[in-house]
Amino acid sequence: MSEKKGSVAAHLLMGVMAIYFLLPFWWLLVAATKDNDGLFGSSPLWFADFHLIDNLKLVFSQEDGIYLTWLRNSALYAVVSGVGATLVSALAGYAFAKLRFPGRTVLFGLLLGLIMVPATALVLPTYLLMSQANLVDSIWAVILPSLLNPFGVYLLRVYTHDSVPDEMLEAARIDGAGEFRVFRSVALPAMRPALVTVLLFTMVASWNNFFLPLVMLSDNQLFPLTVGLRTWYMSATIGNGGAALFNVIVAGSLVAIVPLIIAFLMLQRYWRGGLTIGAVK
Repeated sequence: MSEKKGSVAAHLLMGVMAIYFLLPFWWLLVAATKDNDGLFGSSPLWFADFHLIDNLKLVFSQEDGIYLTWLRNSALYAVVSGVGATLVSALAGYAFAKLRFPGRTVLFGLLLGLIMVPATALVLPTYLLMSQANLVDSIWAVILPSLLNPFGVYLLRVYTHDSVPDEMLEAARIDGAGEFRVFRSVALPAMRPALVTVLLFTMVASWNNFFLPLVMLSDNQLFPLTVGLRTWYMSATIGNGGAALFNVIVAGSLVAIVPLIIAFLMLQRYWRGGLTIGAVK
């Protein structure tokens, strides 16, 4: 009987947590269907008059369609940063896990220390470095710092150490494969689930990145969605001589999360495949 009560309590707790996490998304979905008057004059968690199509038209036509430029910029930053950071993390994680070189333990300890440093604490030093390299107000000022992912290196190091047998690597070396060929043909396929995890985490972090592009960029043609929507919000709050189109901002925020949902749905099968590795021998 006690086990049954524990199971019911666990299910109730999971239900409460699911509601807690889904409530902001529900509010965003409902709010995106309202006009300005409906946003402030109706129930925040239920629908009023349906204006989603009109709101979307305003989103993509506002300021000569600059939202599409911001959307393209966010996609560029997320994809290039995600793929680049995953590649760097895979190479470094494999080296820490399977290669022996001087200073490996010290370097890995420094890596663990970097995980503890908040990313926002590194933005201003990064700005100074990019300023000296004349890269401020360019796409590289956002992409290059995002290529370094200490947590991704740590995750891939741990995964490679446990999932890639040393015997397979030695067999490939005996057959005459070089070290990069061993990494590319033997280790990399076995690292696929962890690679997808690092890729998605990095892409989500880059897509949602706000402080770094806010500091690095001043040209609104280079803004990602996070910074671009913030400029609309500031204009709506201050007034700025125009209409306060909060409904446009909310609808733009809804569109901004759609690519992330699609990415998770497309790549989740790699996680399911990775969970079964080693389950059947």
